[in-house]
Amino acid sequence: MKHTLSVLAEDEAGVLTRIAGLFARRGFNIESLAVGPAEQNGVSRITMVVPGDDRVIEQIVKQLYKLIHVLKVQDITEIPCVERELMLLKVNASSATRSEVIELAQVFRARVVDIAEDSLTLEIVGDPGKLVALAGILNKFGVREVARTGTIALTRESGVNTEYLKTKANPDRVAQLP
Repeated sequence: MKHTLSVLAEDEAGVLTRIAGLFARRGFNIESLAVGPAEQNGVSRITMVVPGDDRVIEQIVKQLYKLIHVLKVQDITEIPCVERELMLLKVNASSATRSEVIELAQVFRARVVDIAEDSLTLEIVGDPGKLVALAGILNKFGVREVARTGTIALTRESGVNTEYLKTKANPDRVAQLP
């Protein structure tokens, strides 16, 4: 199972290297990593998507807390949260297929950010599943390049679990959820 970890750390040189080193030494993989300033000056928020069972994640959290500049570690996988990711996608788009590509992009609220004679570059922001869905649909045109930021996430203060609400709105979707 994939877990989303939110880590607050002092904004000091080498902190990210020490965190990555901890994962490497223990043979753990990081599937997604996003780092940026947090709400407090001098503190960075690191959002990681890490595969592993609950026991492995518990071990990772304990090891992260042992690092000097790590202030807080939270596994937000089961907590209602807002997750977003940015993807740039360059896709083949000849004059014959360009309008179809643009129509599909609009369905996903993607924006065209560059047009060339035989390609389009799209920008899409959303939950990771939305990005994968768009890339899958556009694959038939030929995807040239993909760049993704990695997941960023914040817990919902309202406590509303939108994944739960989606399953109530469409009971058939329950079988599709990971």
